[in-house]
Amino acid sequence: MKGNWTGWTGKFIRVNLSAGKIQVEDDKPEWMKEYWGGRGVGIKYMMQEVDPKVDALSPKNKLVFATGPLTGTGAPAGNRCFSVTKSPLTDGIANASVGGYFGAELKYAGYDFIIIEGKAKHPVYLWIDNDNIEIRGASPLWGKGTQETENLIHSATDQDAQILSIGPAGENLVRFACIINGGGTAGRAAGRGGTGAVMGSKNLKAVSVRGTKGIKVAAPESFKKATWESYLAYLEGSPLMAEDLRNYGTICVVESCNDVGALPTRNFQSGVFEGFSKIGGQAFAANFSVRGKFGKACFGCHLGCARLGRVKVAGFDGVAEGPEYESAGSLGSMCGIDDQGEIVKAAYLCNELGLDTVSTGATIACAMELFEKGYLPEEDTGIKLNFGNAKALTYLVPRIASRDGFGRIMAEGSYRMAERYGHPELSMSSKKQEYANYDPRGCKGLGLAYATNNRGGDHIRGELNNDELFAMGMWNRISQGKMGTPEGTRVPPYTIEGKPIMAKGVQDFYGAIDASGMCNFILIIIPTQLFVDLMVSATGVDIGGFEGLMRTGERIFNLERLFNLAAGMTYKDDTLPKRLLEEPMPEGPAKGQVVELWKMLPEYYKLRGWDEKGVPTAKKLKELNISVSARKSN
Repeated sequence: MKGNWTGWTGKFIRVNLSAGKIQVEDDKPEWMKEYWGGRGVGIKYMMQEVDPKVDALSPKNKLVFATGPLTGTGAPAGNRCFSVTKSPLTDGIANASVGGYFGAELKYAGYDFIIIEGKAKHPVYLWIDNDNIEIRGASPLWGKGTQETENLIHSATDQDAQILSIGPAGENLVRFACIINGGGTAGRAAGRGGTGAVMGSKNLKAVSVRGTKGIKVAAPESFKKATWESYLAYLEGSPLMAEDLRNYGTICVVESCNDVGALPTRNFQSGVFEGFSKIGGQAFAANFSVRGKFGKACFGCHLGCARLGRVKVAGFDGVAEGPEYESAGSLGSMCGIDDQGEIVKAAYLCNELGLDTVSTGATIACAMELFEKGYLPEEDTGIKLNFGNAKALTYLVPRIASRDGFGRIMAEGSYRMAERYGHPELSMSSKKQEYANYDPRGCKGLGLAYATNNRGGDHIRGELNNDELFAMGMWNRISQGKMGTPEGTRVPPYTIEGKPIMAKGVQDFYGAIDASGMCNFILIIIPTQLFVDLMVSATGVDIGGFEGLMRTGERIFNLERLFNLAAGMTYKDDTLPKRLLEEPMPEGPAKGQVVELWKMLPEYYKLRGWDEKGVPTAKKLKELNISVSARKSN
């Protein structure tokens, strides 16, 4: 591979902000073969070079921006770039993916990833123009929102540059601050885990890149064939993916999730929301969408699931992207709010200020429950925080980003906030990261994934809800090691039998997808074999077929587990809040259900080759060729 890279560029950038030093280095061929890129190469470098016990907001933490070998190649939805670091929210590993166009642009400039080290003395941004790389002053940008930041950097560099930036939330070290590509009006977010706060802790306002070099693939004709067949598979694919998501965006999931009784409502006190029809995809299309049935797509994507809608909020009156389903759920049903106009405003503000909408809404919902139960006094909040108070959204979001008043407490996340008021059990989170919008009492396999996912409460790292709620066929593909059917048989959502092997399989599968540079949405539609064909024809590396794909994902998942264990997490962190374990769902299709996590964990650990305390055995690490050598100091 050395000197003849295909799929990959063979180069990466190392930036030491403390020293103001930039180096272009060669990729390590063996690491790229085993970890591919994205989330995989990110955890490999973090484990190799960062002490997992380091303070996430200290200069000793590092931040990796990593593409995958399929990013920018023209592979369907080959657009992902991962931000990998230690999380200030969970104190474990963080890996947040962003679509848009940044990842492809970085590859076109000639680089697979960037490693950011140290801390600048003053605010800076990184400017990459093919072979020319500069650290530039950003003091005039500090305090500005993501859209103005993008506009000013475009004026100073290149109008075609792609930019990752933080808003005031990242500058103020909000523990769930995110990184935005496209600015507040077109924002694609690297949302979870507080990666934006890590950027802020390093005085790094933005990374801007312009590339014109292109990417080589190993077998162009085979690659074209696999790409075209993938496109055809998309056209014939799942109605939910190919029709509903294209017509309504991810926000259409509001209606679907409510129908099966798994739509988190009023801080997971229920799984059905009486106002669901007012905050879902059809309501948005009728009242806010400016492009009807046509969405906005990321690089190389035929799906176009992003929505553009009319937003009118203080300081802005125009068209902006969003909200996604997770934003509508967290800022809507989770808070008992059915005013879609206020949800749209709050989602826009989150993008502009650089806040993860999932953790923002869930933290507000937790505060509302604390308030209603008398644990949180109004003199602290400055506002009545009853469920359903839509004006609370646009009141609180800017205060969280600026750490103003009660926003200072909310900026720590729901767990630390609830713990401060004596009731951490009211934080709907695992490993201190707030859940996405699926109640696991209505999909118990996802409950196991929530508890064991390395980056904390999250569905994207183990998306069992696709099969438990929507019969989308993912488990068919994984269990058969081949295409299966786009529309599979719905896995019984209220049983726990078979869920441990499903959780492991889906977690490993997504580990590989996240390392490839492809969006996992497209993998719900296209055959798994086509993904293997794309990887092999792009890189020229025999990945070992489907088994090799799964082994790569398993290797990544286990290395992340080792990072978390070294950071101080234990098997005791593989859990869910008491509400989900002991309080039966009060109503709806999942009425009476709880998550029997304690019955699933032992089998899950055994399947993973971990001991009874969730530690990977020496045999498993040898099988996966995982070795952690002495860390490099930079």
